Amino acid sequence: MESSAKLTSVRLSPRKTRLVVDLVRGKVIQEALNTLRFLPQPSAKLVSKLLQSAVANAEQKGVSDVDALYVKTIYVDGGSVLKRFLPRAMGRASKIRKPTSHISVTLSDSK
Repeated sequence: MESSAKLTSVRLSPRKTRLVVDLVRGKVIQEALNTLRFLPQPSAKLVSKLLQSAVANAEQKGVSDVDALYVKTIYVDGGSVLKRFLPRAMGRASKIRKPTSHISVTLSDSK
């Protein structure tokens, strides 16, 4: 049985978040959470909470063995980009792009 969870419009760069997500793809859920616990990146904490949410969704669906779950798919899509301007010298302005991410995860109990 599969369960999924999504996290949308997170104020993290998709490029930086993909580096964290690639480390847990295909791992057993407990191993993935242990890996994320010791990563220094800010996105690791959010991905960890997302995995815990997907596990809770699996429990709600009635999965008997939660420890047998593994990360079937996990991916990061780019969200909307917040555009800001920074005043510069001589009346000019520089663009500041603040990207957002959409993170999706699917857990499964059979490989």
